[in-house]
Amino acid sequence: MDRRKSVTKHHLVTDAEGIPLAVRLTSSNRHDVTQLIPLIDAIPPIAGKVGHPMQRPKEIFADRAYDSGPHREQLTQRGIEAVIAERNTEHGSGLGIFRWVVERTMSWLHQFRRLRVRYERRADIHMAFLKIGSIVICYRYLTSSFCQALL
Repeated sequence: MDRRKSVTKHHLVTDAEGIPLAVRLTSSNRHDVTQLIPLIDAIPPIAGKVGHPMQRPKEIFADRAYDSGPHREQLTQRGIEAVIAERNTEHGSGLGIFRWVVERTMSWLHQFRRLRVRYERRADIHMAFLKIGSIVICYRYLTSSFCQALL
């Protein structure tokens, strides 16, 4: 039996408030750009206003790891504007003023002990804890926003 721990990476897409919309779990030896389109496809329909629910975002912000010409074209074909920092360019693209939202959500997820250090050998169990953590973040956001509205 192999005793080595499997190393995984979380891929996360959030809304502008930092609420997780979709999350994926991959092995750490996979390139981030390979998960861009599956992550966008994993976003469920977002209801709210009367009419047809929004299926996909109008624009996405991503770091250099997700930069790829073919993936940019696929996003454009889907009607999504891709604001992605380009590889092999100087830092200071200005995306940090938007990317901090995702980084904050990742830190919220890492506040859960089972997500900060991976104890589970099976990826499906770790993914279950990742989804539970996302649900707790959504619940906390909803209860705080409803409580503020009632005051």
